[in-house]
Amino acid sequence: MEIAAEPFIHLADVTKSYGKGAKTHLSISNATFDVMPGELVSLVGPSGCGKSTLLKILAGLHPHDGGTVTMGSAKTPFDPARDVGMVFQQPLLLKWRTIIDNVLLPAEILGLPEKASRERARDLLALVGLAGAEDKRPYELSGGMQQRAAIARSLIHDPKLVLMDEPFGALDALTREKMNLELLRIWKQSGKTILFVTHGISEAVFLGSRVVVFTAGPARMADNFTIELPYPRTLDIKTHEAFGAYTRRIYKLLGME
Repeated sequence: MEIAAEPFIHLADVTKSYGKGAKTHLSISNATFDVMPGELVSLVGPSGCGKSTLLKILAGLHPHDGGTVTMGSAKTPFDPARDVGMVFQQPLLLKWRTIIDNVLLPAEILGLPEKASRERARDLLALVGLAGAEDKRPYELSGGMQQRAAIARSLIHDPKLVLMDEPFGALDALTREKMNLELLRIWKQSGKTILFVTHGISEAVFLGSRVVVFTAGPARMADNFTIELPYPRTLDIKTHEAFGAYTRRIYKLLGME
């Protein structure tokens, strides 16, 4: 995939605090990194270190207190309400709606044309391996299948950026590895820019074209490096020495070695 020269997201010395006075809690401290168009960037660090807060800032859900956040460009202006798709740890599907109607929800909220959106929803369900499940209810699908539907929902309005907040954290180990493979396939086929938050070091290295490492809260960027492993990636790449070297690098940064 060809990566453009101009950053799609630029963060410089971004900080975020909650509370006031003596009760102020610093959640993010001086986060600085760029995301290029078409990248899949893994954000890895301990639970509670501020990674999810950073995603909420990028989604326009929280303001930042200091530093600079630039998204898009003069040629490609960015509107978080329209240009962001989000996938959470839980699928958050509405149990009274069919799978295709769950996928269509963002399109309905944005007032997109119904016929074209329904056709796109069917195409996306096929992309994530759920062709034939359009009229099922969430309870009829496994956890992994529900999360596939959530990924399709995040793409229905053709966003420029997909933010994924530990989307596979609630899945069993085998399903999680299958979903990692599926995500790489979907990413390559859709060409989307993806930020993937995880506290799984192996998962971060396996998925990312680049990894940004945060230390324990407040989130402080400890490293930002490219993963020089070829795509398409298969699970046997985890046995390679280069893969082990990347994971050891992160363990060391997090004081786990």
